[in-house]
Amino acid sequence: MAIRSSSWLSKHRMAVAVSAIAGGMLLLGAVAQAGDTLKKIRDTGKVTVGTEAAFPPFEFVKDGKIVGYGKDILDYVIADLKVEMTQLDVPFQGIMPGLLAGKFDFVATTMQIRADRAKKVAFTMPIAEGGSTLLRRKGDTRINGANDLAGKVVASQLGTSSERVLRALDAELKAKGQGFKELKLFTSMPEGYLALANGQIDAVASLLPSLSVLLKERPGVYEIVGPLREEKTWLAWMARADDTELRDYLSLKIKELRDSGKLYEFQDKWFGFRMEVPDSGFIPAGGI
Repeated sequence: MAIRSSSWLSKHRMAVAVSAIAGGMLLLGAVAQAGDTLKKIRDTGKVTVGTEAAFPPFEFVKDGKIVGYGKDILDYVIADLKVEMTQLDVPFQGIMPGLLAGKFDFVATTMQIRADRAKKVAFTMPIAEGGSTLLRRKGDTRINGANDLAGKVVASQLGTSSERVLRALDAELKAKGQGFKELKLFTSMPEGYLALANGQIDAVASLLPSLSVLLKERPGVYEIVGPLREEKTWLAWMARADDTELRDYLSLKIKELRDSGKLYEFQDKWFGFRMEVPDSGFIPAGGI
């Protein structure tokens, strides 16, 4: 199994994203030719995986290697396939276009299952829960819920489900008389966390599992306010729409990990708590 070094990842990350976005935009209406990717992987003994390695503890770079909760799951899959892996570190904004453009065989990064996405790609069985959650600086009692974001500078990561939720909330607040002062969007979540700590913004929205770990790593700096929406959502990996055989194989491996208890051991290791994940009923109506 081969993983690119961090220096290689840093040098080529943006180039991969730009190429992926350019190719993917041509294919948004017609998904790239697929359907035999699992066979191709097995026949060639090689697989290329797309990941955004800037979202700890799911996927991030440490000592020149991609590590995290998702990487532990991925290692289990690759060991079963017995193939050589190239794992590309791609900015989040290039993940979906890159998959559709055929830049990688599947996506092993944290993606929220949404109805609009589920009509374009084939989601695997969930690997974790993933509701958008609000974060404030420790002791900032001005912000105790979503309504308190009126007139505030709020941030999230560009292209994420949290951005989508914040835009909807901003529209709701504007309809009541006052929306956000500004919505700032960063290319990676660590940038947003730093801006919050430095007082450049008032609040950040991201996924609860990641925020829970951030609080443990930076005690006394941040506080979780609560969910922006009450409904439960799920995080999963993706294959192209025609690659349901590959998607089903990946789901089978995730289910094996869950049923053996190993998935929850990974959760204990990276999050410090456990999240039950379903193996059915998680694809929105009309999804693949």
